[in-house]
Amino acid sequence: MEPSELRRAVEAARATASDLGLAVDDVVVIHNSDRVALRLLPCDTLARVAPPGHLADSEFEVEVARRLTGAGAPVAELDPRVAPRVHVRDTFAISLWTYYEPIGPEIAPAAYAAAFLRHHAALRRTDLDAPHFTDRVTAALRAVNDRERSPDLPDPDRTLLSDTLTDLSAAIGSDAVADQLLHGEPHPGNLLNTRRGPLFVDLATCCRGPIEFDLAHAPEEVATHYPGADQTLIHRCRALNWAMFSAWRWRAADQMPDRSHWRAEGLHHVRTALGRCGPG
Repeated sequence: MEPSELRRAVEAARATASDLGLAVDDVVVIHNSDRVALRLLPCDTLARVAPPGHLADSEFEVEVARRLTGAGAPVAELDPRVAPRVHVRDTFAISLWTYYEPIGPEIAPAAYAAAFLRHHAALRRTDLDAPHFTDRVTAALRAVNDRERSPDLPDPDRTLLSDTLTDLSAAIGSDAVADQLLHGEPHPGNLLNTRRGPLFVDLATCCRGPIEFDLAHAPEEVATHYPGADQTLIHRCRALNWAMFSAWRWRAADQMPDRSHWRAEGLHHVRTALGRCGPG
């Protein structure tokens, strides 16, 4: 969020938590992008604040968290001191979560894969209406193919992204039999190393698809510890994921920090991942 919007988001989270009886003397910005994550002190709550227009996404995330916690999934939990719901203040959608202090080094590939196995098993036990990953691809295609929404995207790169999104989505989505509920974006930034073990966060991206779609977000070594993973499919999913990432960065409305760097980096990763997909 831009500085002025971030200040409003911080104040909205502070006021919401205070009204619910939580003590808030200080606010620490943990993450700032199109949404922000804030640590509220001394109550030690994590507030997730989404901008206008994202109420439904925030409500979906809260419902996903509620159900997965009940299924024993390794996920961050909502703050038990307040009702599990989304609050709206100054047009922002605000949800309150348990804050987990990060610990130790990076999560080892074997531990990452073990967290995946537990998470995917819990997702299979969860009855939840979630979109298919191809719905997200369709949204990315709209951004790429609409010059008004991505005016700075050079034509050769526009063609690259459009073709990659179209062709790989069709190839990966052709076998719906293997689909199940997924996290959706379980990259290392969305897996916390805590005293309770690895916990997945940012649950609003929950969708349906093959488990390889999730594995493609993790470091490559992780898949070698996941029994039965299709390495060829992971390569295709990784190229598709980078194409979607790049599509978001080229939107005129994108608010990711250091966007110019990530625009170039995303396209580089698309080309590298496509080169590993092999013929066809």
